[in-house]
Amino acid sequence: MEPKNKNSLAQGPAPNGGTETGMRKPASADAHGVSRRTALAAGLAATGLAACGVRAGRMFLSTDTHPEEYPTVQAVKEMGRLLEARTDGRLGIKIYAGGQLGSEQDTLEITVFGGLDLNRVNLAPLNSIEPLTTIPALPFLFKSNDHMRRALDSDIGDEILASLERHGLIGLCFYDSGDRNFYNTRRPIRTPEDMRGLKIRVPSSDLYVSMIRALGADATPMSIAEVYQALVQGVIDGAENNWPSYDSGRHFEAAKYYSLTQHVIAPEVLVMSKSRWDKLDEADRLLVRAAAKESVPFMRTLWDQRVETSRKRLLEAGIEVNEVDDKAAFASAMRPVWDRYVVSEKARRLVSRIEEMGDAE
Repeated sequence: MEPKNKNSLAQGPAPNGGTETGMRKPASADAHGVSRRTALAAGLAATGLAACGVRAGRMFLSTDTHPEEYPTVQAVKEMGRLLEARTDGRLGIKIYAGGQLGSEQDTLEITVFGGLDLNRVNLAPLNSIEPLTTIPALPFLFKSNDHMRRALDSDIGDEILASLERHGLIGLCFYDSGDRNFYNTRRPIRTPEDMRGLKIRVPSSDLYVSMIRALGADATPMSIAEVYQALVQGVIDGAENNWPSYDSGRHFEAAKYYSLTQHVIAPEVLVMSKSRWDKLDEADRLLVRAAAKESVPFMRTLWDQRVETSRKRLLEAGIEVNEVDDKAAFASAMRPVWDRYVVSEKARRLVSRIEEMGDAE
């Protein structure tokens, strides 16, 4: 069964609601389907465009929900520096970090409509519009971060990125988001049975909901901004994320048990508005693609450093980290998720090729 709402970013509510990801029409939408927050962000985008000067060569307007110092933000800035250097300042990037222009859902809508040029987003909000984007988020598909990088640096990654064009987006490159692990307030997770009955926060993605339910836990879609308070108040028992997010969100203060399941090693993606892309000549398109690709190793260096810094800081803070007894048991429990989301012949072919690359490790 494929994810719903795959043809439009604004097609009705996602099955599980949520605000961080998942492409649904906001509850506050007016008769034309545009939320107040989206309208506000569009206004901010227009202000930024005016400040940059609307002309054939100008600063591309970009957004990211991550904070200023985050590796993805710095990578897009590096991309901007490359463009400025190669065009004598004719092209560049102005980035609004820290969610200044709204949530990923809101800014994706604006990007499709052409109000934003560039956008760094998690794959989860794209899962509901393009089935191929679920592939890198499949549980236990990648054996390691190196496996993920090799697969998505190949034509496999290019094919997944290209699938976004029919949805009004140009996929430029993948950025790392590390391996995701479970953390909670109650106990170490060593076996799938330890997950039973726990209320676990997930992004608003059918795929993530399915993964958690396959382990016998209760999936609770929720904005990442709400997780800390939800942990403190007992609304949820835990969540799953990478080391830097567990650290920067201060989730470790409320949920000290961090279990190294590494159940997902999914990337994030940098996209460009197709309406803006179509206005570029072929030479500038090549420049944009090249600069985006060259920002990837820059981002990965920063990412690896950040992961290690976060890991050390968290261990010093006294969290309890544990390996799981048998990752194969978790993978087996989650395997039915593959049957639900890998349904097309193209998806099966790509998954098979990724698995073959992993077998070579």
